[in-house]
Amino acid sequence: MNAAPNIKIMNAKELTRIVLAKEELFILDVRNESDFNDWKIEGESVDIINIPYFDLLDGVDEALDQIPDGKKLLVVCAKEGSSKFVAEQIVEAGRTNVHYLEGGMKAWSEHLEPVEIGELKNGGSLYQFVRIGKGCLSYMVVSQGEAAMIDTLRMTDVFEQFAKEKGAVIKHTLDTHLHADHISGGRKLAEQTGATYWLPPKDATEVTFAYEKLEEGRDISVGSTTIRIQPVYSPGHTIGSTSFIVDDQYLLTGDILFIESIGRPDLAGKAEDWVGDLHNTLYSRYKELSQDLIVLPAHFGKVTELGAGGRVMAKLSELYQNNPGLNIQHEEEFRRTVTENLPPQPNAYQEIRQTNMGKITPSEDEQREMEVGPNRCAVHDK
Repeated sequence: MNAAPNIKIMNAKELTRIVLAKEELFILDVRNESDFNDWKIEGESVDIINIPYFDLLDGVDEALDQIPDGKKLLVVCAKEGSSKFVAEQIVEAGRTNVHYLEGGMKAWSEHLEPVEIGELKNGGSLYQFVRIGKGCLSYMVVSQGEAAMIDTLRMTDVFEQFAKEKGAVIKHTLDTHLHADHISGGRKLAEQTGATYWLPPKDATEVTFAYEKLEEGRDISVGSTTIRIQPVYSPGHTIGSTSFIVDDQYLLTGDILFIESIGRPDLAGKAEDWVGDLHNTLYSRYKELSQDLIVLPAHFGKVTELGAGGRVMAKLSELYQNNPGLNIQHEEEFRRTVTENLPPQPNAYQEIRQTNMGKITPSEDEQREMEVGPNRCAVHDK
């Protein structure tokens, strides 16, 4: 069947712009109910309903009754094909302003939106890459023709192209910890660019590859900018978790501290062992830092954490006032909060850890499947 002439295609970048601009959008998600309940497109002005594709094969009347006439409509499925079919039926039924999502939820999961966080004191800039469909955040420090990547995602071509546009050569790639919710692109990017790959040694006891040890006191220079690692060894999410102070302005917290929550300590099966480290990092180590530092986490869990232009950031002092995870009065209560009633663990997290250790080498399609769904690195993500 030929595509209906009035059907429109929306790509992930266009959808990101709509979500960040808080424009009104109505979404019909035709995936299975379980997939929809696990993970969906969210936005402050987004209304969304779920009617599985197989319920619409004999006609779209059920959907038409629930879709407001005249409002911009986006039909979404896992890969694209089902949403295109349903969108065509809706257009043939007489509705206008109907779109389907190009590449489906897989494309939504992989889109990266770069935003500038701010300028550096001695020249250069810090950029945040927002993986809006999965809640992951990567960072690039650019200064005097050099760049460093922090918590690189597996879509490394995006970072290579961005550095090229900025006239910079990637010299370093750093992971704040051994990730369990997504596949790191740090080692791959280092191999592609000749950069040095850094990893906390306490998280690297089982890795199968060479790396440079991220340890306190080993400052890393990027052009005129220094990424200070000392004194922010910050265990708790993992035993090796390490935060970075960039240019005495920014605190990159990895998965230890988020804008509206805190990191979970259980993704390596050692919650009881690591919960004390997590408490010490959040309630002692970070308290000793300048409270004017801008916190930049490696993830966000809710769309409410997206600020102007999609930036995910806040002053450390503000988080100590407003973040529930930083305002638990008693340590025993803290321990219960972060070890009991946690949300489900990330999809394929054990396989992802194995991949990030270099123990298995899944194909590109397998990696994509492993990453489907939300990140679930925070205590509150459900």
